[in-house]
Amino acid sequence: MTDAESRRPYNPRVSEEKENSPHRVLGLDVGARRIGVAITDPLGITAQGLETLHRKNKKHDLSYFYRLIREYDVKEIVVGLPLRMSGAEGIQAEKIHAFAEDLRKHFKLPVHLWDERLTSAEANRLLRETDLSIEKRGKAVDRMAAILILQGWMENRAR
Repeated sequence: MTDAESRRPYNPRVSEEKENSPHRVLGLDVGARRIGVAITDPLGITAQGLETLHRKNKKHDLSYFYRLIREYDVKEIVVGLPLRMSGAEGIQAEKIHAFAEDLRKHFKLPVHLWDERLTSAEANRLLRETDLSIEKRGKAVDRMAAILILQGWMENRAR
């Protein structure tokens, strides 16, 4: 056996599967005052909500994401892109593009933009069907929107 052969894995398929194995993805619903946060489960099948970030400043926001990325070993980020109902981009979309670029530069991770039209309305509708008080629904809507953004992106990616 040559030196190169002894370093090659016995079953190359196992190595390939490990490289393509599921990993955690962070989903964000970005607003001016709050950011809803969701994360995939370890197998990359479902999205679960995390604590909503109440924004203070850029340094505070990035340190919060840094902690999450480390804690959950995040490999990708999905950010909701607010488009007009026509599909056109407006001022808010420009802000999100800049935000996503900041995340890419700061964390050196792939950042995907995902159409978030109607996710807040859908989140509100889903939360109205629960027994939560209006106050609790208000606190949960950003997290639910982040879950919907991330789940939609995951389902599209699986196709």
